[in-house]
Amino acid sequence: MNPSKENSQLLKLLGVGFGIAVTVGGTIGTGILRKPGVIAEFIPNYTMALLLWAAIGLYSLLGALCAIELAISMPQAGAWYVYARKAFGNYFGFVTGITSWLGTVAAIGFGAYTLSEYLGLLIPACIGYERYLAIAMLIVITSFHMIGSKTGGKSQEILAIIKAVGLLFFVFICFYYGGNLNSEISTTDLVKVNTHIGFLAIISAMQAIFYTYDGWHTAAYFTEENTDPAKTLPKSMITGVLLVTVIYLLVNAAIMYVIPPDQLVGSKLAAADAIQMIFGAGVGKVVTIFLLISILGICNAQVMFAPRVIYSMGRDNLFFKSVLSVNKGGSPVFALAITSAMSSLLIISGKNTCAILSDIATFFFVMSYCAGFAALIRLRYSFPEMNRPYKAPFFPYLPLLLLVVSLIFLVGAVYNDIESSKFALIFLVCSYPLYKMVQKMYSKAS
Repeated sequence: MNPSKENSQLLKLLGVGFGIAVTVGGTIGTGILRKPGVIAEFIPNYTMALLLWAAIGLYSLLGALCAIELAISMPQAGAWYVYARKAFGNYFGFVTGITSWLGTVAAIGFGAYTLSEYLGLLIPACIGYERYLAIAMLIVITSFHMIGSKTGGKSQEILAIIKAVGLLFFVFICFYYGGNLNSEISTTDLVKVNTHIGFLAIISAMQAIFYTYDGWHTAAYFTEENTDPAKTLPKSMITGVLLVTVIYLLVNAAIMYVIPPDQLVGSKLAAADAIQMIFGAGVGKVVTIFLLISILGICNAQVMFAPRVIYSMGRDNLFFKSVLSVNKGGSPVFALAITSAMSSLLIISGKNTCAILSDIATFFFVMSYCAGFAALIRLRYSFPEMNRPYKAPFFPYLPLLLLVVSLIFLVGAVYNDIESSKFALIFLVCSYPLYKMVQKMYSKAS
C-alpha cells in the first residue's frame, strides 16, 4: 500500500487550547497522587520536598523553551525523532523514533490494564476480565480518534479540564476541611532542614519527581497540525508546563497540610489517604474514579501522539509506507491501528510484561530528551541559515545545562534499574541490524 499524496497529509486543525490540554493531559497522571509518599521516604522535610518539585518544574519549563525552537523550525509530526534525524542522520533518528514509539506502546498497554483494574475496584463483577476490558477500552479510544484529529483534540481538552478542575477541587477540600487534622504539624516541622538528608536521597527523590513531569513536550508532536505554530506553540507549551507545575505544587501542599510527615512516609496513594483522613474510609471510591479519569487522559494523549512518530518515520522511509494513510478527518488511521494493535498484544501478554517494558522505556524517554537538547546545539552550528522564528534563550548554555542534567537522570535511571537498563542497551545494540533491514527493504522496493 502506497498512499497518494492527497490522502497522506495531516490537517492543520489544532490550536492553543489543544496544545495546553495535551500538555496537561499528557503529563498529569497517577504520579502526583502516588509519589508524595515515595518522596517523603527520601525527603521527610516538607519544604525541601516542595523545592524539589518546583526544581523539576523549572527543568520542564526550560526544556519546553528548547523544544519550542526545534518544533517551530521543523514543523513536522514526531517531535524528538524529527530533531534527532535532522541533526545526526537517519540511524540516530531511527533509534530515537522506534524507541519512543515502542516505549509509548508499552505505556499505553500498562495504562489500559491499570485502568481496567481500577474499574474492577468500582465494579467487582469486572474482576477477572481485566485484559478484555483493557482491550475494549483501547478499541473505544482508538475508534474515537479514527473519526478525526479535531474530534480527538476536543476529547483531550475535555479530559484535561476535568482532570485540572478535579485536582484543584481536591486542593480546596484539603485546605478547607483539613485544618483540624494537622495540629501536630508545627511550623518548625515544615521549614526546618533535616540534616540527615543525604545527596543520594535528594537525587532519588528528584528522579521520582522527574517521571511525573514526563509529557511536558507532548504538544511538539502535533506541530505539523498546528494552525500557526510560530504563534500558538510557545503559548501552549509554556502555559501548559506552568499549569502542571502549579497544580503539582498545590496538590503536594494540600497533602502535606493534611497528613503528618511520619504518616506520609510510605503512603502508596497519598491523595486517597488525605481524603480518608478528612471524610473517613467510605470515600475511597471518589479517588478511584479520579484515578480512572487521570489514566484515561494519559492514554488518550498517548494514543493520539504515538502514531505521529511512525507516520513521520514512514514519510522518511524508516517505517512501512502504509502508516501514511490519513482519513478525511486528518487522522493517520493505519498508524493508529498499528499502535493500538501492538498495545493490545502487550495487554494479552499480561500486565507484568507491560510493566517491565514500561520500565525499559523510561531509559529511552530520557534518552530522547538528551537527543533533543544535543540536536538543538548541533543544528544551531550546522544549519545556521535555518528559519528560526523562535530561539531558545541563553544559547548554548541553556541546552547544554539541560543536556547535562538529562544525562545525570539517564545515569540515575540505569543505576536504579540495572535489569531494565540491560534490556534497553541490548535493544540499542540490535537497533543497527534492524535499521539496515529497513534500508534494504526500501532499496529493493526502489
